[in-house]
Amino acid sequence: MGILKKLGIALIVIVLIALIAGYFFTRGDTADVPFDEVVGTDPTLQEPDAESIPTVAIAEPVGWGDNEVPVAAEGLAVSRFADGLDHPRTLQALPNGDILVSLTRAPKREGGGGITAWIADLLMSRAGATGDSPNQVVLLRDADGDGQAETREVLLDGLNSPSGLAWGDDTLYVANNDAVLAYPYELGAAKVSGAPRKIADLAAGGGHWMRNLALHPDGDRLYAAVGSDTNIADKGLEAEEGRALIWEIDLETGRQRMFAGGLRNANGLDFSPWSGELWTTVNERDMLGSDLVPDYLTNVPIGAQYGWPWVYFGDNFDRRVKYPIPQFINYVRTPEYALGPHVAALGLVFSREGARMGERFGSGAFVAQHGSWNRKPPSGYDVVYVAFDDRGNPTGKPVPVLAGFLKEDGTTRGRPTWVEWAGDGSLLVSDDTAGIIWRVFAPGAGAQAGIDRITGERLPAQRELRGQEASFGEDDYARHVTAE
Repeated sequence: MGILKKLGIALIVIVLIALIAGYFFTRGDTADVPFDEVVGTDPTLQEPDAESIPTVAIAEPVGWGDNEVPVAAEGLAVSRFADGLDHPRTLQALPNGDILVSLTRAPKREGGGGITAWIADLLMSRAGATGDSPNQVVLLRDADGDGQAETREVLLDGLNSPSGLAWGDDTLYVANNDAVLAYPYELGAAKVSGAPRKIADLAAGGGHWMRNLALHPDGDRLYAAVGSDTNIADKGLEAEEGRALIWEIDLETGRQRMFAGGLRNANGLDFSPWSGELWTTVNERDMLGSDLVPDYLTNVPIGAQYGWPWVYFGDNFDRRVKYPIPQFINYVRTPEYALGPHVAALGLVFSREGARMGERFGSGAFVAQHGSWNRKPPSGYDVVYVAFDDRGNPTGKPVPVLAGFLKEDGTTRGRPTWVEWAGDGSLLVSDDTAGIIWRVFAPGAGAQAGIDRITGERLPAQRELRGQEASFGEDDYARHVTAE
């Protein structure tokens, strides 16, 4: 084949790629429901408009200037806790004040994946989400208390797309994309002190690859969130086994059970200070238009089922899903709080004792919203606060805590990913595409008191069943039998 012919073919391929890319980037559905109406405890859910081609609105990351910082809510201040990091995602505070951060990206995709994978890679590349994963856990330390981490140590290297982090009883738990590992680790050390042991296998990779962890306050149970591989089980239900759920792992026995299911992509995990119950943020499905479906914040009772892929937000059936409807659909829970469609809700922490965010932000939840790639206009790209009432229920609308990531020209300076409390009561926010960890606090605010736990008196047992014995009162009998 002649050189001119080869150049001609190459030119045609380039033009076709440009046309395909232009097609994706210029079409799509524009939201027509005010965003304020698609958030909160009773969101407006528009009629679905299924898309064969997704709406695309990628905000290309351009970084922060040397003197630029996000816009903090009134009464709050923001500064850089650490910068120059290679794609920081999850954060874990240790009892001695050290901060652990995972430097990570998605695992390498095996096989070509076809045109769909190529388009996905193109979109994620434009959003700053592709590249080799650093595969590290780094320790940050602010020893002099000036609000900046002057110490930086690579605690773990050579991991496999790590995300989930937890620590307890001299053990550091790390969730790679395919397994949960436990490392011996004493507080203050610059390295782990031994080889890891595997705690649990996890479904590997997939469209949602982060595997986030939360250690129960009792220290005996670990919770691991695993997202779905696809949007609505597009590869079949068998490809979703072990996904779209939260595992509970008994650390004493090693027993692993599904704690809750039907969660398309659960991310942030934290325990309610009012009830002690597990809560999570969840990314919902795509390609039903810019007004659907809202990502959400919800409690996770044991055995809860949230309906993915068949239904969303309680009893709204997704007619695109053709798999037989299971019996448990009759018992699907409605999420507690809508955060808005396509905001990409990730990190979650509740207000806590010692926080220094001021009275206005002293009784609720903070959520990092990574930002949309498939909504017009874009949503997310901020950190929001959801107020909770005295009974531990979310109320009102989300309140911006940290904004200014998304620019008016459609580019973005960064993308908020995770939130965590520092030992001094400030809120830390990881910004993965910018490589920065932001520090937010209310100047002059004292450390807040703890939130009162909701308790109630147990009702006395009316009767007791024990093996072959039982104790009953007279009222348990329907009638009296006399000697006559």
